[in-house]
Order: sequence, then C-alpha cells, then structure tokens
Amino acid sequence: MDDELNRFVIYMSAERNFSPLTIDLYKREISEFGAFLRRQGLTAWAQADRPVARNYLAWLASQGIAKGSLARRVAEVRSFYQFMLREGILAVNPLAALHAPKTEKLLPEFLTVEETVALLTTPDVSKPDGLRDRAILELLYASGMRVSEIMGLNMGDVSPAQGEALVWGKGSKERIVLVGKPALLALDNYLREGRPRLLGKRQCSAIFINRLGGPLNQRSVQRLLEEASAAAGLTKHVTPHTLRHTFATHMLDGGADLRVVQELLGHANVSTTQIYTHVTQSHARRVYLNTHPMARAGRPADSTGEK
Repeated sequence: MDDELNRFVIYMSAERNFSPLTIDLYKREISEFGAFLRRQGLTAWAQADRPVARNYLAWLASQGIAKGSLARRVAEVRSFYQFMLREGILAVNPLAALHAPKTEKLLPEFLTVEETVALLTTPDVSKPDGLRDRAILELLYASGMRVSEIMGLNMGDVSPAQGEALVWGKGSKERIVLVGKPALLALDNYLREGRPRLLGKRQCSAIFINRLGGPLNQRSVQRLLEEASAAAGLTKHVTPHTLRHTFATHMLDGGADLRVVQELLGHANVSTTQIYTHVTQSHARRVYLNTHPMARAGRPADSTGEK
C-alpha cells in the first residue's frame, strides 16, 4: 500500500505542482485512511468500499474532526483512488460513489477600513524588522496576495513604476497583481533602510528576510498578524488570509467588477470569488438593520400617532 501512495506523492509534486505543505497533508491523511483499513483486516486499497469508507468517516467524526476537515479527507482519498484508476493500479474505483458530508458555508471574516488602518500602523518603523513588517502588512492588504505568494517574492519581482508584482500562485501559475502607492512606499522604505540592515554582508534573493538574512517563513508572518492584531486592539482572529478576504471585500464594496477581483486574487473559477458578494450583501444588511429607522420592529409612530 505504501508503494501506491508514494507514486501518488511523486505525481502531485512532478505533474500537479502541489506545494510541499499540501503534499505532506495529503500523504499524512491518506496514510491515516490506510492505517484504518489495516485495522479492519484489509491489506490493499482495492479492498476498501463505500461502507468501509463511511465507517472511517464516522470514526473520524467520533474523534472530533470537523465537517470541513472530513470533506477535505474525502476529496483527498477520492483524488488518490482516481489516480490509481488512471494508472491501472485499480480496475474499478470502489469509492466513486463516496460523497463528503454537507458542510455549512461560513462567510470569510474581514476587517473594516478602520480596523485595517489600525492593524497596518502597528509595526515600529524605527527598526529594520518593523519596516519589513509594515511592508508585509501593506502588501497583503493592497494586493490580496496569499502569504505564500508574498514569501515567494524575489528582488526584481515588484515594479514600482508600474505598480505591479509578478507572483507564482497555486499550481505554479504566474500572474500579475496590482500594488497601491502606500504599499509601494512601505516596500521602498524597507528595501532602502530595513532590508540592508537585516541582510548585512550575506546574500539572499528573497525580498522578505529574517534577522539572520535568510528567507522569512510563513509562520513568522502568521505570528506577525497575531501580534499586530493584539497591538491594534482587535477582537477578531486575524490571519494573513483575513487581509486577502478584506482586500476582496473592500474592492467589491467600492464597486469593482467581480471578474476583475477574480483575476487579481488568482481564482481559477469565479464561483470561488462569488463568496465575497455574499459577504458584502451580509454586511450591507447588518448596516441597514442597525441604522435605518424604519427597518426595525417597533418603528416610531408617524405624525398621526398610528404605528
């Protein structure tokens, strides 16, 4: 069973260009399914069937695994079995009829303009790492880039004159993102004053580097967001992806076309971007109900005294 999974790992890396983190997740969770099969006395992937797979999902649910994670695991296992079918490892796919449990679609959380400004201005720009952190926060909000895309930026990938950055998105897809003047200014300050002090006499092609002069990692950016949101007094759980959500929501609130936002975010399907239209509609409804005097129950009496 390990041989087939190893072949799938090579396929994900060589042909699908999945990120190392995604590949590790697939391998670990499909291995867990394999371990479950062995506990049932099964010694080959082909011996699994839909009832066995459903028992596996029931066992995961009993361990407190959320519905969203269950749906992800179903997608991983189905992808693995489809691969084995295409490669001739299986004659039929015994899990073709397996479906993920229905999950509640949660609207992505985003920040208001005031919260965003408070967050972006928390770094201490008198220090080189503060200049770096300010540039990262400004770029996340200004461009809607994923944190992996920002960490993948190298010297020369950003064109201040054009207000653009060349990034590599999911599946190693190349795209151009737009960057506004405040973010370009923060980046320029970091590149002129902060990065040289962090780099010293070392060499590194990555734009964003740590105190040792090496590439900054994603965990450091996640920690930056945690510290910045606390310093800004925000009660929301803020992650790098929160600023991506905020970028998209503010763009649509400002009247941007859905297809433009789709292109800037690098979404392959517009349906992925449409979730943000629900966010803006939901926000508009809350504002309406909270502010319009005739929108709430028990509205004030009119001039005749009638309700």
